[in-house]
Amino acid sequence: GRGESSSPLLAGEGLGERFAQIPITIPPTLDPSPQRPIENLSQPQIPTPAPPSEELIPTPIPPTPEPMPGEIPETITVKEFDFEDNTVITDAELAEVTAKFLNRSLSFAEVFEVRSVITKLYKERGYITSGAIIPAQTFQPVDGVVKIKIIEGGLESINVTGTEKLNPEYIRSRIAMGAGVPLNRTKLIEVLQLLQLDPLIANISGELAAGTRSGASVLTVQVEEAKTFFIDLSSNNNRSPSIGTWEREITMTEANFLGNGDRLSFGYSHTEGSNTFDASYIYPINPRNGTLSGRVNFGFSNVVEPPFDRIDIDADSQYYELTWRQPLRQTLNREFTIGVTASHQSSNTTIFNIPFRLSPGADEDGGISVTALRFFTEWINRSNKEVFSARSQFTLGLGILGATTNDSAPDSNFLSWRGQTQWVRLLGKETLLILGGDVQLATSPLLRLEQFGLGGQDTLRGYRQSSFLTDNGLSMSGELRFPLFHFGDNGLLQLAPFVDAGMVWNNSGNPDPDPDPNILVSTGLGLRLNLGSRFSARVDWGIPLVDVNSSGDTLQEDGFYFSVNYRLFN
Repeated sequence: GRGESSSPLLAGEGLGERFAQIPITIPPTLDPSPQRPIENLSQPQIPTPAPPSEELIPTPIPPTPEPMPGEIPETITVKEFDFEDNTVITDAELAEVTAKFLNRSLSFAEVFEVRSVITKLYKERGYITSGAIIPAQTFQPVDGVVKIKIIEGGLESINVTGTEKLNPEYIRSRIAMGAGVPLNRTKLIEVLQLLQLDPLIANISGELAAGTRSGASVLTVQVEEAKTFFIDLSSNNNRSPSIGTWEREITMTEANFLGNGDRLSFGYSHTEGSNTFDASYIYPINPRNGTLSGRVNFGFSNVVEPPFDRIDIDADSQYYELTWRQPLRQTLNREFTIGVTASHQSSNTTIFNIPFRLSPGADEDGGISVTALRFFTEWINRSNKEVFSARSQFTLGLGILGATTNDSAPDSNFLSWRGQTQWVRLLGKETLLILGGDVQLATSPLLRLEQFGLGGQDTLRGYRQSSFLTDNGLSMSGELRFPLFHFGDNGLLQLAPFVDAGMVWNNSGNPDPDPDPNILVSTGLGLRLNLGSRFSARVDWGIPLVDVNSSGDTLQEDGFYFSVNYRLFN
């Protein structure tokens, strides 16, 4: 295959003389064991405007001021105002806007105007349910001190209507985060805009009304739920040629399984030489969109690529993970998230149904197992014109839960870092510039399950999937998308010229030598077809600019990749 350095076939215990003299070598990329699922930024986030705030919550009519209690002289002279219960606007700021009323004769109407000026200041800063009153007091005709009480209003209750399956508390708890005291219209609208972007919600709007006490308001939120059950059908040629490139996949998802915004998903994928089953469940644990999730994956595969298909190489694998993910900052323009994943993956290989040690680090029975903690951070910065996203992950391998441990690397004791970035810039209507990068660095040789794969539609087009598997790697890509044709209201065909580049290398002590060449570059053209949110298709034709050895006859060897996705019940 492309760029496949080779290592001698290892004689497994129990094979005896029958296979000890097999006159072939096994390329590292031939191992049918799947690599660990990678969280990546391969799907560009398209810059989109935020939902219009005017449609989410109308500006309420200011409440009628309470009459000023108590008897007052016909005119008074005030030397000082004494402000009470203000927290978000300081005494100094209030004194500044009321200074024009000091040390001069004030009429009854001008005293009323003082509280109107203060109420206006609060509303200018977004505190639409706050204001000032003048409580009952004794007014001195000359050089008096007038008390002004600030009522910083909040929400008395949040009423959620229109929900069917979604728990109203899911909406209510998230709104409450932006509905502090005093209530700020800007913060409240931002929370509603974030909910409008929630895939569980098709539409949301709110209306404020006066509550049962002074300064209190009632927010009534009208919600239209989005469809949460869908089936994704996809087909692509993105799998390794060793197990068959053509993959057919079906995934069933219920995005609101128990009504709490929890997501349950089952998937099955098939190639000529593999069958994979996947299940995941994500449960929200707080209104700041923190989640706990679990995932299991089982794979069964065999090598179908000539000439190695003659020796019946099989593998089975299991992958388990538990993830805690917590956004620390989440606004319309910025997100910052931290999290940790605990994972365990194992793989076993056989030849003619006899356990066999196929890859470096495997035990006598052909088994490899990795237990790891993965600490990650994610950052997104978006505007109407561009989106920048980045992901950083440190992985600490642990020799527990039956993980592979050897006297020397590679084994499950390792430390690696993976960083990914993507920048999407809107150059014109439906014209995008997409730049991306992916890097992995490790402190020691890695087991095959943890290595960096270079080659394929998501890393280096023009070369076969995972042409190289190494301890360290770097890939970069640049793509320009511009429109060719429109189909109806939502259909769009885009042309996408691109340039990809990558470099890989192994650490000292790895039994596999560095690939030669270890720097690859390609260019080519792609097509992107989107028909609304239900159908998408992608075709890439890459031209390798650096030659590598090639003996396969798949479309990947010709630099051709495709993927098609269709969503049912959306």
